[in-house]
Amino acid sequence: MAFELPDLPYAHDALAELGMSAETLEYHHDLHHKAYVDNGNKLISGTEWEGKSVEDIVTGTYKADAVAQSGIFNNASQHWNHAQFWEMMGPGANKKIPGELEKALTEAFGSVDAFKDEFSAAGAGQFGSGWAWLVQDKDGSLKVTKTENGVNPLCFGQNALLGCDVWEHSYYIDFRNKRPAYLTNFLNNLVNWENVASRMK
Repeated sequence: MAFELPDLPYAHDALAELGMSAETLEYHHDLHHKAYVDNGNKLISGTEWEGKSVEDIVTGTYKADAVAQSGIFNNASQHWNHAQFWEMMGPGANKKIPGELEKALTEAFGSVDAFKDEFSAAGAGQFGSGWAWLVQDKDGSLKVTKTENGVNPLCFGQNALLGCDVWEHSYYIDFRNKRPAYLTNFLNNLVNWENVASRMK
């Protein structure tokens, strides 16, 4: 199946008062994400990956050595990452963490604040481009991880509950070089915690 650019689940300016401007979403979704979709479709055309799901393409083309990653992997993984990212954020009354998720975070990290600190540290400490993640591991436990470039939890058989894009194009318009401030704002103002909770298995 061909990659398709999903519509944003909210208007471009819906997150502006929460710290992510319409300009950022116009560049990030309409240009950056679209480029991953368009380039990915060109690269899989006529290959064994044409017609397969994006998840199968990501796991089937992942290599542990980042230098060896193919254009197909990079574009497929970034398409998947961004499709999740838009859904993990939202405006409105979604800032309260559902009880089941709050309990799981407290059990795994000691407190919600401790989880936020660990997640922020992972994102701020990712050298260069990449992502910070809250994942549910194969044994059901919750962990904070970080990945380089477009690598994502699918590559390790993990369930992605929350991901934050720390490529510069995600935050530079609004936060310039202040990545830690972007991460703090993401966790406190942008995350749709109901969506995060719905991903738990």
